Amino acid sequence: MTVDDRAEALAADLGADKAAVKRDLENLLAYSVPVEEAEQSLRRKYGGSDEGPGEPEPRSVGEITTDDANVTVTAVVLTAGRRSIRYQGEEQVIWEGELADASGRLSYTAWNDFGLVPGDAVRVVNASVREWQGSPELNLGSATSVTPAAEPLEVPFTVGGESTLGALEPGDRGVALEVFVLEVESKTIDGRDGETDILSGVLADETARLPFTDWQPHPELAAGATVRIENAYVREFRGVPSVNVAEFSTVEPIDADVEPGDAAKLAVGTAVATGGAYDVEVVGHVVGVREGSGLIQRCPECGRVVQKGQCRSHGTVDPEDDLRVKAILDDGTGAVTAVLDDELTADVYGGTLEDALAAAREAMDHEVVAEAIAGRLVGHEYRVRGNLSVDDYGANLQATAFDRVDDDPVDRAVRLLEVVGR
Repeated sequence: MTVDDRAEALAADLGADKAAVKRDLENLLAYSVPVEEAEQSLRRKYGGSDEGPGEPEPRSVGEITTDDANVTVTAVVLTAGRRSIRYQGEEQVIWEGELADASGRLSYTAWNDFGLVPGDAVRVVNASVREWQGSPELNLGSATSVTPAAEPLEVPFTVGGESTLGALEPGDRGVALEVFVLEVESKTIDGRDGETDILSGVLADETARLPFTDWQPHPELAAGATVRIENAYVREFRGVPSVNVAEFSTVEPIDADVEPGDAAKLAVGTAVATGGAYDVEVVGHVVGVREGSGLIQRCPECGRVVQKGQCRSHGTVDPEDDLRVKAILDDGTGAVTAVLDDELTADVYGGTLEDALAAAREAMDHEVVAEAIAGRLVGHEYRVRGNLSVDDYGANLQATAFDRVDDDPVDRAVRLLEVVGR
């Protein structure tokens, strides 16, 4: 439902001028006030009842769309998490998770504590619907009531937040994990309240490896530790799920064997089709080296590649020299650009940054470095491990390992035929 439709319905119910109601509604929404809170505020302003025109008709979860305004549902609480956000300049605690019935599942955000517990069957009356990441989401506000359901419900979904890293998706809330901490480092960032200390690193289990950020540093998240994390939420970071640990999350050491799995070995086409993956391995032939390889220059402030001393963010800068390779890798199922950092580039070039600068000065041409690298790489097969991101500009694999493959050609042909299904 559009703002205009909401304003028209609200004005009709209140007997108020539509233009005035629409103007007030747009002002409230511009300040990120949830739509149901905005509507209740206007009902009070124009002398209407907070309860609105009556209880919405009951709907099944699977029927709810982003065109709905307010709904009533009876569902089972699958997950229940809690975190703090900045709302209208102030700290606000929200409760969030997923609800489900036999027809489907959808996420919710509650602006009050309704005592939602995973496994409970509840009747939610007058929840507003908003669009979140292209899907409907329920917003439970001051006009919403939550009561126990009259009867138990059976749902075809797992209750509780128990998950593996490999099963996580951006948007998951109230997640519980048992993981091994592979890497961790402490950082100071420029946060919303100034300089903020956080932890970041990599978690692993048998199914996957994923990055994490701990916004409220927990000392239990130490490299080599095995821990249980509860009430985590998942965001997307560079095309892959990222585990977020925050103020209301708990982290406890556990006595369990959580073996970190190896990188997922995928055909290039399969990897690209995932839309992004953390710690994957592909094998293919280098068929070319892209422009922007070899000797490059970076902004000393942000690290971006600069052209003629110009940074897109910082303007004219005194750039720093660096090495990089952007190698096009193809295995017959698809192509991906493997991006090598300075250390991996030095390995394939066979020399240091100083060696590359000396070669460029001698030839009076920076391109000789890229040409030398292309001569070493093109036509050869490589096994590349790294983190894959896919966007409108293509698929890029930020390489953490780049090794030449010298397997028997017959074995390689057999593997390729298996990949393409022949």
